[in-house]
Amino acid sequence: MREGIIAAGAGRGWLRKGVQVLLLLAMTAIMIGCGKSADKTAKLRDLKFTVLSGEQLPAELQEMVEEQKAESFRFTFADENELYICVGYGRQPTGGYSISVTELYETENAVYVHTNLLGPSAGENKAESPSYPYIVVKLEKTDKAVVFE
Repeated sequence: MREGIIAAGAGRGWLRKGVQVLLLLAMTAIMIGCGKSADKTAKLRDLKFTVLSGEQLPAELQEMVEEQKAESFRFTFADENELYICVGYGRQPTGGYSISVTELYETENAVYVHTNLLGPSAGENKAESPSYPYIVVKLEKTDKAVVFE
C-alpha cells in the first residue's frame, strides 16, 4: 500500500513541473510578441521636410486649410510626388503664435509627427485680432500611415 502512495506523490511532482514549464513557455511567448510590436514603432530615421506658407500650397489643399482653420485640425494630403502633413491649432485670441515641428520620423509601419504651438513672446508687438496658426510640411510621398502626436 505504501508503494501506491509514493507513486501517486511522484506523479504530482511531475505534473507540477509540467505546469511550471507551460507557464514559462506562455510568458516567453507573450514577451517575444510584445518585443516585436515595439520594434515596429522604433525610429528608423528622421525625415527631411519643407515648411510651406499658404501661397505655396496646391490650390485644393489651400481651400481645405481655409475651411478648417477656425478649429484644430490634423490631416494629410498627397499628390503624385509629395505628402503634405497639415496641423492647425484653431482660433487663438491674438497674433504672434507659431508652430514648431519637434519631431518628424519614420518607423517600420508609419510616419510620426510631433508639433508644438508656441505663444507670443513677452513684450512682442502682437496683433490684437484673432489668429489661426497652422503649419503644412511637405515631404517625399509615402504609403505609410501618419501618426500625429
